[in-house]
Amino acid sequence: MDFSLTPAQTDLQERTRRFIADEVIPMENDPRQDAHGPSEALRNDLVARARAHGLLTPHASKEHGGLGLSHVDKAIVFEEAGYSPLGPVALNIHAPDEGNIHLMEEVATPAQKARWLQPLIDGHIRSCFCMTEPPPGAGSDPSMMQTLAVQDGDHYVITGRKWFITGATGAGFAIVMARMEDGRATMFLADMDQPAIVIERQIDAMDSCFTGGHGVVRFDGLRVPADDVLGAVGEGFRYAQVRLAPARLTHCMRWLGQARRAHEVASDYARQRQAFGQPLVEHEGVGFMLADNEMDLHTARLAIWHCAWVLDQGGKGRHESSMAKVMCSEAEWRVVDRSVQILGASGVSGESIVARIFKDMRAFRVYDGPSEVHRWSMAKRIARG
Repeated sequence: MDFSLTPAQTDLQERTRRFIADEVIPMENDPRQDAHGPSEALRNDLVARARAHGLLTPHASKEHGGLGLSHVDKAIVFEEAGYSPLGPVALNIHAPDEGNIHLMEEVATPAQKARWLQPLIDGHIRSCFCMTEPPPGAGSDPSMMQTLAVQDGDHYVITGRKWFITGATGAGFAIVMARMEDGRATMFLADMDQPAIVIERQIDAMDSCFTGGHGVVRFDGLRVPADDVLGAVGEGFRYAQVRLAPARLTHCMRWLGQARRAHEVASDYARQRQAFGQPLVEHEGVGFMLADNEMDLHTARLAIWHCAWVLDQGGKGRHESSMAKVMCSEAEWRVVDRSVQILGASGVSGESIVARIFKDMRAFRVYDGPSEVHRWSMAKRIARG
């Protein structure tokens, strides 16, 4: 692996860094956001700025108006975007849209791409991914899926309930995962403004970085034309892996930027804040925490780049993405947790951005599979030899 950046990568990194510093960070205290994330108005403002700077939806193919980034390219850009909680929103690279764009470019029909994918890439609409269910339905174990799709002529009728669906409120369309009568899973595309789709409520969550927050969604006999099946009938679980392997990695990339931001805020504070006659950084307890931060950031970046390289070489990257997800989510969490400790009262209050990053970051160890599930998956692979 060559870790040196090409001139094009360096230029893109610098452009993204300047955009985040000049256009996004000044909006972090914009009142158009609450506990359920940035409002549509704030999102539209941010997206317009990224569009004007030629940075909107950079991971999409050039055919559809993106920059056609490789996975390594994404590692560079997404980290820079993640330096602000609003950066991924601005660049249109946040979950779930980022993963949905990748999946639809792989398996959607030309008609589906024109109807749903292109407006999503252009930043005119948002989407959601409806797979997770409340107990006793599917969570980490997708085989427990309860939502049912029954064929009725040239339609499918979907009935069920989904839970913790990111971005559901205000989304233009959904990718819905449902179990067929024979037990196989299928993905469906559906506009969200249909009476048979009911958003029961928004869930109060620790994080506040996703537009639309997280919702509970009910499907009351939703009729979906056969033409709106995403990919092939019965291949839903396989497509979920097409989406989830790179999506786990892009989470690592974005939150690496936030962890780096927390570390830099804590480092600046430790150099300036005096205690017991010297700057905090000169006390071993603080200096060692900052040193550990740098090692964790370095380890996380190496894990990301290795997995990105595997994907760029044509590998499926499932094993590598599981390792990266665990390593990065836990290393980046440690960085932010130490940063809060160093900042003291500033770290647990709105006096710095770090408290906000802390609340967003904790969920990363759960999203796209908790660390324990990924460890279990890796252990089963080891057992097979």
